[in-house]
Amino acid sequence: MELPFGKYSTSPQRTPRIFLLLVLAVVVLGLIPLYHPFNWYPTDLVTRNPSEISPIYHAEEQKIKIKEPETCDIFTGEWVWNPDAPYYTNMTCYAIHEHQNCMKYGRPDSDYLKWRWKPNGCDLPIFNPFQFLDVVRNKSLALVGDSVGRNQMQSLICLLARVEYPVDISDDPDQAFKKYKYTTYNFTLATYWSPFLVSTKEADADGPSHTGVYNLHLDKADEKWTTQIEGYDYVILNAGHWFARISVYFENNQRVGCRYCRIPDVSELPLTYAYQRAFRTALKAINDLENFKGVAILRTFAPSHFEGGEWNKGGDCARTRPCRSNETALEGQSLEQYRIQVEEFKIAEEEGKMKGKKFRLMDTTQAMLLRPDGHPSKYGHWPNAKVVLYNDCVHWCLPGPIDSWADFLFHMFKTKVTRSQEEKLQ
Repeated sequence: MELPFGKYSTSPQRTPRIFLLLVLAVVVLGLIPLYHPFNWYPTDLVTRNPSEISPIYHAEEQKIKIKEPETCDIFTGEWVWNPDAPYYTNMTCYAIHEHQNCMKYGRPDSDYLKWRWKPNGCDLPIFNPFQFLDVVRNKSLALVGDSVGRNQMQSLICLLARVEYPVDISDDPDQAFKKYKYTTYNFTLATYWSPFLVSTKEADADGPSHTGVYNLHLDKADEKWTTQIEGYDYVILNAGHWFARISVYFENNQRVGCRYCRIPDVSELPLTYAYQRAFRTALKAINDLENFKGVAILRTFAPSHFEGGEWNKGGDCARTRPCRSNETALEGQSLEQYRIQVEEFKIAEEEGKMKGKKFRLMDTTQAMLLRPDGHPSKYGHWPNAKVVLYNDCVHWCLPGPIDSWADFLFHMFKTKVTRSQEEKLQ
């Protein structure tokens, strides 16, 4: 391939000068990566050398390659040691929420940063931000749900920061509704706050447990997101932990029960009652959107890891290593919430096929069940900070295990791209 400067003639007298300029350019370009801020990783992060190690990350690889068959279940596996992680730090990414900035607030261990997800029987490549942005060029992605969904968006922004930072193009002053644009790739990334997915009104800002009381209309999807997503190419739904809050349930505008509301003559109903109806309503709302032509992705429940007490009774998550799959099991309320999501997804997927809708399941539950070491715990603020001092065993440190969700998402996008290309060739 002819280089650009090869098109122009040069005199013999100018040849040495051009040669010297080329040599100088090569030297300068070779030194730039040494001083690039995204290479400023703490030297003490590499602390172990187990036998099973992750492959090296190559950011320069531009061509998309699919090595694993689509039949591989990428969501079932184990965490394996990855000496190359993390791929960003709190010094190289501005998007980390303070409460998930575990490095900044003095978490003493660092091994929680050094793992990647390895599916059984196949491999899941490390997220490549260059390839990802190429795949989503001229497309859009919306994350709808609670603060764990926002946690995922911040993780994605940090991983993509090796290539480009987005421009804030939010048209809503509310920080819970953010929209960003990657201008070079014309890729839009947005988040819509809707922790219950259905129409909600806060009835009491305090309530018996000091976490508020909410009126949930379980048969009405939240218009704050349903009226906004029709133009998106991908929409990721998530919801989970907020359903443990005190709530009053409505259907057909009639009060049908509640959870721990202590209202006379109102029946107590389990969390799962509202959870199932909320997901059924939300997924049906997508199927009913005539102009939505994108892909709806349901991300499954990411369990919390409180030990030694509940969240408001001294519970903490102080472990420093992942679990093996044979060391723990999904059970209790988390298991029920997961089952509900999968069941409602299957119902919506079948209905969607008749309407030309596309649904995908992003099953992060098992992987995150095995990461009790990845939460902020008490390292989301300074020890003497004037905040409510509950240990955070719900959200995820950044960088941390939640970065693996980008690996899952990119694999799903790549396999979709491959299918589309094959279909065009047929």
